[in-house]
Amino acid sequence: MTTDVIDQLVGIRPGDPLDTLRDQRPNARANAQASFDALLRSDELSQVAQRERLAVAYWTVALSKSPTASFYRDLLAAEDAGLAAALDAALPAALTDGPYGDYPDGPLTAENVDGPHWQPSAELGVAAGPRLAAALAHTHLLVYRPRDASADALQELLDAGWSTTGIVTLSQLVAFLSFQLRVVAGLTVLKGELA
Repeated sequence: MTTDVIDQLVGIRPGDPLDTLRDQRPNARANAQASFDALLRSDELSQVAQRERLAVAYWTVALSKSPTASFYRDLLAAEDAGLAAALDAALPAALTDGPYGDYPDGPLTAENVDGPHWQPSAELGVAAGPRLAAALAHTHLLVYRPRDASADALQELLDAGWSTTGIVTLSQLVAFLSFQLRVVAGLTVLKGELA
């Protein structure tokens, strides 16, 4: 099995037409894998523990309704099966459509869309702990209401015990996974066309 996570998620094998296609952009391929490794296989866990990284990764992908969620769920379950089960139980109430949010006053306010402001249930709060629960709520905001990301939203993370470096890492993780999901979706469509 290839060690390239995007290849693994799409089901690309060495020598496949998509393997050849991806080889035409070796830096893009290598950098996508390097980002995955830096965010999810890091040796620097002082600001964001591995359990937290994996929980946020699974939550991001599951909220995005991606078929790749099982990959991230399996990674989390290997680290903390109880937390994976708690996230599974919380997911139906957290899923929605989007994006939601408000633009600053001006012509774009016509595009404002009100949406849910999700917070973890008491059960999930116990399983995750207050620090991770705040990160899960922030992840929900970034996935469904990115326009509402604000200083107040960041303050909630600081109040829950996150450092500035930890918040940056969380944000990078959610942004990377959003990128990865789009690449996987596009390559999956191409794979179907090339089959």
